Amino acid sequence: MFLYFVKAEMSTPCGLPARTVLTSYYKSKHFKGRTRDPWNDFTSPDQTILCNDSNQSMYCQLLAGLVHRHQVLRLGAVFASALLRAISFLERNWKHLCEDIRTGKLNSSMTDPGCCSCMSMMLSPDPNLADEVSEICSRTCWKGILCELWPRAKYIDAVVTGSMAQYVPALKYYSDGKLPLVCTMYASSECYFGVNLKPLCNPADVAFTLLPNMGYYEFLPLGHNGTLLMAFDDEEEVPNDKLVDLVHVKLGCFYELVITTFAGLYRYRIGDVLQMVGFHNKAPQFRFICRKNVVLSIDSDKTNEDDLHKSVTMAKKLLEPHDAMLLEYTSYPDTSSTPGHYVLYWEILRHGSGNQFDQHVMEECCIAVEEQLDYVYRRCRSNDGSIGPLEIRVVEAGTFEALMDLFISQGASINQYKTPRCIKSKKALKLLNSKVKASFFSPRDPKWAPINKMA
Repeated sequence: MFLYFVKAEMSTPCGLPARTVLTSYYKSKHFKGRTRDPWNDFTSPDQTILCNDSNQSMYCQLLAGLVHRHQVLRLGAVFASALLRAISFLERNWKHLCEDIRTGKLNSSMTDPGCCSCMSMMLSPDPNLADEVSEICSRTCWKGILCELWPRAKYIDAVVTGSMAQYVPALKYYSDGKLPLVCTMYASSECYFGVNLKPLCNPADVAFTLLPNMGYYEFLPLGHNGTLLMAFDDEEEVPNDKLVDLVHVKLGCFYELVITTFAGLYRYRIGDVLQMVGFHNKAPQFRFICRKNVVLSIDSDKTNEDDLHKSVTMAKKLLEPHDAMLLEYTSYPDTSSTPGHYVLYWEILRHGSGNQFDQHVMEECCIAVEEQLDYVYRRCRSNDGSIGPLEIRVVEAGTFEALMDLFISQGASINQYKTPRCIKSKKALKLLNSKVKASFFSPRDPKWAPINKMA
């Protein structure tokens, strides 16, 4: 059961069709005219994947997955976020889905001709199956729900590296830790880059072996020995003598990937930061670190996506003893007051009873984030006073789904959507702030000492 989605096409000013790379593939003869492969068969009929209405597409694909629940061996989506969105959608709509299975008739709110046609051929009244699904979904705790609904599933296939690593705990929760998280490939709209030769490894250990026949790779050095530097702005032209060929990259060093493709892109800066971590035979292997252009900055501090993720990962552990889990987060550098400060928006899932958040616990989370941020940030906070206390704003359940809907309505693809780790859109900030339930500030400065006095 792989959940795939298309996005409606747009037109350029001169009338040429423009669409996302995945939509282009799904609408191509390579996908629609593919020969049947029993090892790569989908529960979702092609018409449900090709439906432009993402809600109808999601509904029908989940319905098809439930109809075939005892045949499903693999679960997945392009990105982990899409699979979690599907679980949330199922939570809201399982009663309707069960009714469709029970009666053998598609819900009247489904109006897409393609979806109606293919689902009418798939559905037949099955009260026993409806009862099975209803019994599972009506439980108050959804821990391990994926294994219950699809008992023969062997693993989850989705991108869980980089910013998607945030979703690993939630996927493990919904699978009760029984399903391996498999991240098979590294690709972008511009080019297919590489494969993970150890697909069953821990998500934190995923490394990709670049395939040299896919394009010509060059690398812009960004640091070494665990120190990540940002040497060039995105708009800045990179001098030729700064670029490193694939065969000259060094173990442990960080690079920005630069690609020349068969399609005509010449020395195109992908914007991904990679770290060289090993070899397969003589082929270099890289770990995806972060997107280069995602940073928080108030003063002289520069916090990249990876540093932010590590800090939040440490802080969210403080929630676990209180039966709570961080589902999603993003950030914003608030400079509306002086000094400016970092704002984190957290959506938290409570396993236990009660909706109140302990102020002391949340303030400790604020401190934990700040303590993990780099030397420059902590100096600005503790010594210079140029950055104010970090703030965590706890938002209502479903806020990040609403955020996703907003970006999709503005042209983002549901297939390729990733929660921005730093929000710049005024509309997005307005939405987030309208959902805030509680706000907490760091009660003290993070620890800091001059370098020559540190142990």
